[in-house]
Amino acid sequence: MPPDDRPDPLDVLRHDDEGRLPELLPIRYGRMVRSPFAFYRGAASIMARDLQATPHSGVTTQIGGDAHLANFGAYASPERRFVFDINDFDETIPGGAFEWDVKRLSTSFVVAGRSLSLRARESAAAARACVRSYREHITIYGAMPVLDIWYSRIDATVLDEAVRGAQIRNAARALDTPSQSSLQVFPKIAAAEGGALRIVDKPPLVFHPADDPEFEARVQAAFHHYRRSLPDDRRRLLDRYDFVDAAYKVVGVGSVGTRCSIALMMAGPGDPLFLQLKEARASVYEPYCPKLEHQEHGERVVAGQRLMQAATDVFLGWARSDDGRDYYVRQLRDLKTGADIVRMNAADLGRYGEICGWALARAHAKAGGTAAAIAGYLGRNAVFDDAIVRFATAYADQNERDHAALVAAVADGRVTVSHG
Repeated sequence: MPPDDRPDPLDVLRHDDEGRLPELLPIRYGRMVRSPFAFYRGAASIMARDLQATPHSGVTTQIGGDAHLANFGAYASPERRFVFDINDFDETIPGGAFEWDVKRLSTSFVVAGRSLSLRARESAAAARACVRSYREHITIYGAMPVLDIWYSRIDATVLDEAVRGAQIRNAARALDTPSQSSLQVFPKIAAAEGGALRIVDKPPLVFHPADDPEFEARVQAAFHHYRRSLPDDRRRLLDRYDFVDAAYKVVGVGSVGTRCSIALMMAGPGDPLFLQLKEARASVYEPYCPKLEHQEHGERVVAGQRLMQAATDVFLGWARSDDGRDYYVRQLRDLKTGADIVRMNAADLGRYGEICGWALARAHAKAGGTAAAIAGYLGRNAVFDDAIVRFATAYADQNERDHAALVAAVADGRVTVSHG
């Protein structure tokens, strides 16, 4: 049972809404109300409050902060090899309890299993596979030389081999038939308008803000700050492109309402680059972690991503705009692929849990230097696994109650939704 002083989950979400674009909030709640799993994806702030109140080992590391199963996937490294890894770092922060990531990830498998109408034991088995894999792999990493951990990566072909029932774009063929690169998406996103290239408006999800004449100027000013965050060789690469256009783009679930823009850059005819500028707000774990060294939240996100990922986007950097808002910048799409969770069966979900648990262990080991300490705490038996699965099952119940509260608030008009 939750503690008596647990805040109303809707109050937590309303607090989280502060500073977001109010016209986009109905889309945020429209996405979260769809299912308990969709709600879970957007409720990192609620779970952060709950997690900090739970017992933990005292072993801290750089955490991803929002380690649910939909925030893992495959992408091309700068060497154009596919790797599997965590792919969302909005909430990353140093000094978090490693258990917070493990609990959020394992709970996501129970929540997802229920959304797939799996039996309770099948959902719990997927969560257990995830936790067991984390424990076994953190033990392996804890015994490895530091540089071996730093250079380690998970080849994305494990998806093709392990998750056979789901619709997964074959990682081995993806580089030969790219569909998620700037060049491939260019004709879908941009078109000539009045003799000039423009990003195509598709409101309410992609749009040029008509009531904000300074929008493009702010984006370009932020790019000047962003450029300074890049190493010299990446600055030279960026300088080969000219800024053409920018527009707002609604992304994700938890991020809806934050200022997320896409920018079209061109190096020449038929040579596009799409960059995404995503607002970086304070991590939901910031109140529960040591004081940050980084002064800008965009830098916090980039630093955490570089620490935890096996390979990062060559254009990854950060900026602070003239109005004081922080952003991080990356390519909009760069040969990304992954598992289609809604098509998974019980066996797929369990095998996917193993891969995600492995990836989280690798990320913690690379970033924190605490793999041996975590491994020593976890031991070699299933005591930790059992405890985390019990937590995941109980928290999935709590998540359903929180989702039901949102459904009720929508039904009686306290929360407005839009299904954009």
